[in-house]
Amino acid sequence: MPEISTVAYQVMWNRLISVVEEQAQALVRTAFSTSVREAGDLSAGVYNEDGAMLAQAVTGTPGHVNAMAEAVAHFIRRIGRDNILEGDVYITNDPWEGTGHLHDITVVSPSFHKGRFVGFFACTAHVVDIGGRGFGADANSVYEEGLYIPIMKFAERGEVDRTLIRIIRGNVREPDQLVGDIYALATCNEIGHRRLIDMMAEFGLADLSGISEFILENSRKATLESIAALPEAEASGGMQIDGYDRPINLNVKVSFKGDRVLCDFAGTSPVDKKGINVPLVYTKAYACYALKCAIAPEIPNNAASLAPFEISAPEGSILNAMHPAPVALRHVIGHMLPDTIYHALDKILPGTVPAEGAGCLCNFQVSLRPRADAVAPPHAVRAEVLTFNSGGSGARPGVDGMNATAFPSGVMTMPVEATEQVGPVIIWRKELRPDSGGAGTHRGGLGQFMEVGARDGHEFDIQAMFDRVDHPARGRRGGGSGAATTIAQDDGAKMKGKGKQFVPHGRKVMMSFPGGGGYGRPEDRDLSLVRRDLALGYISPETARDTYRMEAADIEDVLRRASLGELF
Repeated sequence: MPEISTVAYQVMWNRLISVVEEQAQALVRTAFSTSVREAGDLSAGVYNEDGAMLAQAVTGTPGHVNAMAEAVAHFIRRIGRDNILEGDVYITNDPWEGTGHLHDITVVSPSFHKGRFVGFFACTAHVVDIGGRGFGADANSVYEEGLYIPIMKFAERGEVDRTLIRIIRGNVREPDQLVGDIYALATCNEIGHRRLIDMMAEFGLADLSGISEFILENSRKATLESIAALPEAEASGGMQIDGYDRPINLNVKVSFKGDRVLCDFAGTSPVDKKGINVPLVYTKAYACYALKCAIAPEIPNNAASLAPFEISAPEGSILNAMHPAPVALRHVIGHMLPDTIYHALDKILPGTVPAEGAGCLCNFQVSLRPRADAVAPPHAVRAEVLTFNSGGSGARPGVDGMNATAFPSGVMTMPVEATEQVGPVIIWRKELRPDSGGAGTHRGGLGQFMEVGARDGHEFDIQAMFDRVDHPARGRRGGGSGAATTIAQDDGAKMKGKGKQFVPHGRKVMMSFPGGGGYGRPEDRDLSLVRRDLALGYISPETARDTYRMEAADIEDVLRRASLGELF
């Protein structure tokens, strides 16, 4: 076979990225769960025959794809190389060998070309229900959190394991939805496989060894060049967050040493009794993502570009929870890790990292049922409704934070219409929260207001999954803190930031999601930006006056012009 040029390999690399993006979009289009269809809580990737990730889809979350980067090696070990057959599909939701909790289903499919095994496609999706206590922090061990599926064959030589399907259907609240999601996962891998085979045929490839070596070697070199430009230094950072019933301390030491970046979470709080613990694979996923964003953001994500980042946490800490610790809400802690790392990086690389943001997603799940305090109407039903929402991200060194945007997960806020379509839930209010972004030269992103209830004849339990109630996002370099999370019923009854809580018939839950921290001193903010924020309703006249020292006449003029529809 003639030697393949560098240009041809680069074309193939780009083609692989488009292949896995089509793989991800196929999952979005065919999934049953709104968490996948509407929020994009998924990942997709292609791997060589040794299980090294070559390319990931742009659509997806770092927690999924970076954790899945390690998962394929577990599949190879558990299934056995001699037992990898054409037409196979493998499955698991093992938190320690998958992506961190039972609600994530990971599906891996081997790819064969002309009878020869050449690599794998893998994908992950968050499912709305996996049985057990449901999606929440209240379990005391992983055994209570839902159905566990070990690494096994979902299909062998194209034949689906019907016994496994029956077991799954018998242990979850939404069987059609979950089984539909599993088939969607398997199908999206098949789409990726077909596009890969088309590419291999077009370029006359017998296997992926050449393109694999090209991708991994170039990514390794580029990442090492980025690390070589860093100073030999180390710094410590830390953050305190709400936890379940007591605060959690996250501590980290980041070290730049030669061709490696070390990230050690020694000194972090121990494993919690409730389900907010994090398997190490998920800790690695978000720590690596934070480091790559700051140090090597332009280099594609694959096994080689991740390898120089070495992440450690003591066994038994909340960031290296061992089986059978409860881990359902591992994201509540895991999403806080980038801000913890950036507290350290700001001391080494000033002017590089953002202020703290909301961090974890502002998720909640509503379990609806016919009211029990009186006769329920005939139309009352049971339903599980999961909705993903976001607070504000932290301000960056040169620009304001993003409103109602999830960093670091990248998961999208779900539309009201999609949420109300899947069950008898009503979103009475969903809008930006003025004054929630921390003040600064660059303002933190705004959080949201949400008011949630049920249709007539229903009561419900709400699984709250919030943080930043007692520990709002801190500003950086003189910036102010973002607003804290609040949650209460519409009669004023206070509610907890985490855990399952009952909401009686006719009551609403009133939520205010947190804002991101500001960056730089507020007095240095450009007055034209203050005027724009006031005109758009992002800040109140009081904040414009008291924080940004805006004159009363100027405030009145801005409000008058805004009422006339004039642009700023």
